[in-house]
Amino acid sequence: MPVRSLLPSLAFLLLLAGCGPDPGEVETCRRAIGAFEPDMARVFVGPPESDPSDPDGVVVGYRTTDGEARWIACRFSPRRVENAPLELTRVATSQDGEVTGLRLFFLKRWLALERGAPAVEQPSAIPANPMVEQRGLAWLYPLQQTVNGAVLGCIYALLAVGFSLVYGIIGRINFAFGELMMLGAYQTVISAVVLMGLGGAGWGVLPLVLLAAVALTAGQGWSVERLVFRPLRRTPTQIPLIAAIGLSIALQEAARLLQGSRDRWLAPVLTGRLTLAGAEGFSVTISVGQLLAMALTVACSGGLWWMLRRTGFGRDNRACSDDMAMAELLGVDTDRTVGATFALGAACAGAAGFIVALQYGGVNAYMGTLLGFKALAAAIVGGIGSVPGAFLGGLLIAALETGWAAWFPMAFKDIAVFAVLIAVLVMRPTGLLGVERTRGD
Repeated sequence: MPVRSLLPSLAFLLLLAGCGPDPGEVETCRRAIGAFEPDMARVFVGPPESDPSDPDGVVVGYRTTDGEARWIACRFSPRRVENAPLELTRVATSQDGEVTGLRLFFLKRWLALERGAPAVEQPSAIPANPMVEQRGLAWLYPLQQTVNGAVLGCIYALLAVGFSLVYGIIGRINFAFGELMMLGAYQTVISAVVLMGLGGAGWGVLPLVLLAAVALTAGQGWSVERLVFRPLRRTPTQIPLIAAIGLSIALQEAARLLQGSRDRWLAPVLTGRLTLAGAEGFSVTISVGQLLAMALTVACSGGLWWMLRRTGFGRDNRACSDDMAMAELLGVDTDRTVGATFALGAACAGAAGFIVALQYGGVNAYMGTLLGFKALAAAIVGGIGSVPGAFLGGLLIAALETGWAAWFPMAFKDIAVFAVLIAVLVMRPTGLLGVERTRGD
């Protein structure tokens, strides 16, 4: 047979050689053997195979010391989101059949807690902590953490701006901004699914998805002001605050009833990575999605600054923030200005939801609660009512959270964030860039 005629066959074989089960799934499935074989030291594990009956499954065959051939089949959730943990959904063995119910639950708990089972040998040399293992690369690890924290800072900054805009114009906190961000994330996922179903893909869909998420969330923010805050705006008590808490719970439960309590996952896009720096096996990388999130935040901050400083709406907004009654006497349409401010803050929350869905993939009805409280902490630390302070506070809180998770026990990172909030409130109640002022109204 001529050599030229063999080339397509060799290319096909090379293509097949590059296909195979996910290494993380294989590792988890191999570790699960230890739950069924009491003496793993005497078990000989064979090469893994994809499960032909299940595209999300993997089969691992092995032999015991007496030569008996056995196998274990594991199925994982179909999501493929960068940095998301694997979720084991089904296990079956040649000896015990399918593992269901409480047995599957306790198996997953055992896999999470167990430390002694063998794992797949990893290809070498990226250290778990280069600051300890390679002193010469100590600067690379903080740089990678800075990149990782930048996207989280963008999310907190956009949400904190929403809090500051609303507080600056009506002097009340809208606790529902976390839920507006959650709605923006859901609308991102739904818009992406609809547009991709109509034939769009990749980069071409993202601007339309962003526009849909931001526009819908802005409309929802305007509706919140019109239906909830406007009737209570002149109430001197804390009734608007209580109404905001009730609104937050109502939006959360509405999303749960309409979309279910399970996570909704967006197919990963823009996952390509660029190398910023690296040496001796450790590389500092940034994904295209992270670059897009940073660019979007910079564009939003620049557009917001221009709108508040160079337009008639910005002049009306500042006038209402100083003295709403006097602004109304001078001919400012205060209802329209306050409604537009709510819509603008909600649009920032929608952009934050777009980044969350794009970067982390999964959304659920309860995701906005903790993110909203941390963004509120960021707004207070930076100086609530100050838009530059909100951006600064968001970046500082994200840097603290990311740095704590990198060098200290991760379980205490939320405690650290709110401890900083308490310290700032005690030592500087107005925040870092906030100024104490008395509203005219």
